[in-house]
Amino acid sequence: MAKQLDAHIFKGSTSMSQNDASATETLDVGRYWRAILAAKWRIIGFALLMTIVAGLYVMPMPARYVATSSLLIDAEHAKVLSIQEVYGLNSNSKEYLQTQFEVLKSRKIAQRVIEKLNLVNHPLFNPPAQTGPVQWLRELKSDVTHYLRDAMPALANTTETDAINNQNNTATQSYDSKLDRVIRHFSQNLTISPVKNTQVVNISFESESPQLSATIANTVAEVYIENYLQSKLDVTTQATTWLNGSLEGLRQKLTASEQRLSDFYEREKLVNIDGVEGLTTDEIQGLSKQLLTAQNNVKQQKAIYDKIRDKSGDINGLRQLPEVMNNTSVQNVDRELIRARSKVSELSRIYGPKHPKMIAAQAEITSIEQARNNQIATLIDSISADYLAAYRSALTKVSELKQELEDAKARYRHLSTLETQRVSLQREVDINQQLYNSFFTRLKETSELDGFKTPNARLLDEASAPLTATKPKKALLVLAAAFASVIFGIMVAVFSDAFNRGIRSVEDVENTLGQRLLGLIPLQKYRRSKNLPIRRFFEKKHYQFSEAIRTLRTSIMLLRADKPNKVILVTSSVPREGKTTVAINLAFGMGCMGKVLLVEADLRRPELASQFGLPGFHPGLTNIIAGTHSEDECIVTDEVSGIDLLVAGSATSNPQELLSSVSFKKLIALLSQQYDHIILDTAPTQAVSDAMIASSVCDSLIYVVKADSTSDKVIRSGLSRFLQLGRRIDGVVLNKVDLKKATKMGVFSGFYDQYGYQAASYQMPPAEADSLPQTKAG
Repeated sequence: MAKQLDAHIFKGSTSMSQNDASATETLDVGRYWRAILAAKWRIIGFALLMTIVAGLYVMPMPARYVATSSLLIDAEHAKVLSIQEVYGLNSNSKEYLQTQFEVLKSRKIAQRVIEKLNLVNHPLFNPPAQTGPVQWLRELKSDVTHYLRDAMPALANTTETDAINNQNNTATQSYDSKLDRVIRHFSQNLTISPVKNTQVVNISFESESPQLSATIANTVAEVYIENYLQSKLDVTTQATTWLNGSLEGLRQKLTASEQRLSDFYEREKLVNIDGVEGLTTDEIQGLSKQLLTAQNNVKQQKAIYDKIRDKSGDINGLRQLPEVMNNTSVQNVDRELIRARSKVSELSRIYGPKHPKMIAAQAEITSIEQARNNQIATLIDSISADYLAAYRSALTKVSELKQELEDAKARYRHLSTLETQRVSLQREVDINQQLYNSFFTRLKETSELDGFKTPNARLLDEASAPLTATKPKKALLVLAAAFASVIFGIMVAVFSDAFNRGIRSVEDVENTLGQRLLGLIPLQKYRRSKNLPIRRFFEKKHYQFSEAIRTLRTSIMLLRADKPNKVILVTSSVPREGKTTVAINLAFGMGCMGKVLLVEADLRRPELASQFGLPGFHPGLTNIIAGTHSEDECIVTDEVSGIDLLVAGSATSNPQELLSSVSFKKLIALLSQQYDHIILDTAPTQAVSDAMIASSVCDSLIYVVKADSTSDKVIRSGLSRFLQLGRRIDGVVLNKVDLKKATKMGVFSGFYDQYGYQAASYQMPPAEADSLPQTKAG
């Protein structure tokens, strides 16, 4: 029977490390699906309830009808005259159409439609008289006022006028309040829907009357057209009045500006300043060119003069000047010099250097060179004098041109100043003339169009009374309510499961806590005012509970085949997780197969004595450690189960000192020689550290976890305290498991089913039955 459970308990246990307590959580879709299945009847019930409520809500709702008319807004009006109209925006722009759509939805249009159709007094727009505390107070105030007037005539005569005024003000305020309420109701039911990429707009109105809906939709279009024409007429009248008033002022400004321009011409003695200004500009340009040429000439003359002066002592250098090389006299002397040198060259072939003919020929060359040098010197003097005179003349010319240019510029600046003044005056005349002409033309055009009215829109399709109601879609609303309630129920189930940090399955124990699951104990129902009957293990009708204890016993005994589990410590994270119940029934289960001692090591809140019917003063563990009683005096045997009990004994103020004492360790070592198994029931780990101290004498450590209750964070914290001390945790016992709920969620499907374990046919294993005394369990 236990094969299926054992397969789940030991699945992956050999590869599961105790240090993986904070394993990474992944999205488990199957887990949420199981949570939905577990809550399916609650979800269905909630959906049915909400569907019924929705049905009861929508059935009395009155039918509502929507009528629609179509209005065509002209993008461009048919104009009789080629002028831009005074009223309106640019009708070709998108902003114009959007503006008209907003005008259709405006409060002004709504109020005109309401007044035209007298909707303030219509029963669909005028709700019944107000009832309740506010109306009662108003009636009480009116009754008191009438009573005071009847009781005090003088006061009534004095306040008669005030009363009449108050009545008038109240009536006005009442009408305004009613009108405002009707306008809000009207606007809420009016829909303006432009047709995309067209100039057509649909006007829809919704009400409980089909005829009224059609009438209002058509009236909105008519009132919009009337409002446009009236606004156009008003604007045209205002424009005409304003233009007439502005035209006289513009005429006076134009006359004054023309007179100032005329005075300017007369004062400056000008006829046409444009031609004079042009001549001055040409003169400045001519003088600028002449000045540039003169300045270049000065630079050229000065450069030649400086060159001649720099080479005045260098005859060879002076000979290279173009003025010298191109001089006819110098060229003739050079030819004579060439002839004489040629003659010397011929004589040198015949005669020696000291020959009279050679000496005469050399003398001739020297004479010619001297004559050439003298001639060059005379020529350079003449050229220097000429260039110096030309340079001085050029400087004088430059000075004169500069002065003439400055005079021309001064005349040009003066004329520019006059031109600026003239342009300013002429511009003023032109602007005033344009304004006057524009206003005069617009006045004439406005006067001509005053009696011609062209609407900007026309009714394309009139609304007709609808034959069928538009809403409410009662069936659709009921279905939507049912669907929404189902979705809401599913979300509640999923979120409840997602935020539940309790341990509920094998996967939670292995993946979240990083421990192996030794067994699970089904939830036992009993009265809250009483504790769970301790001997339920022996009752046939609770076969699932008994089988769970046996499976736990088998798991513990198979943990260490090489070393028997003599001393087994049972603890939990917090109180009320059922560790004592697990310890007691585990002792019952092991007692069926050997000699077992159940030791109450929870010295702070002892319960074993009361549960087994022993007096509260019965000596126990503390008395043996203190040496006041012997083991035989403290250990008692349970007649029903056959196990031995060692209760806590007398109260002590220092439990940790007792559990950490050498006497306690010696006692456990002594008792382990006398018993096959010793079960230690210790205090919770999060409350005190007693369990950590007592774990030093145990062979196996069993951690009890209440299913779907204690937070995994708290459990991991308790487990980590043992791991930090180097203690080995053999596994976790999942206690108080609601098998019906777990089966619905698919967590422990098939665990402890009734195959072979029906209450009527269940038979205790022979080995266990023989080991028990023939006493009725209870």
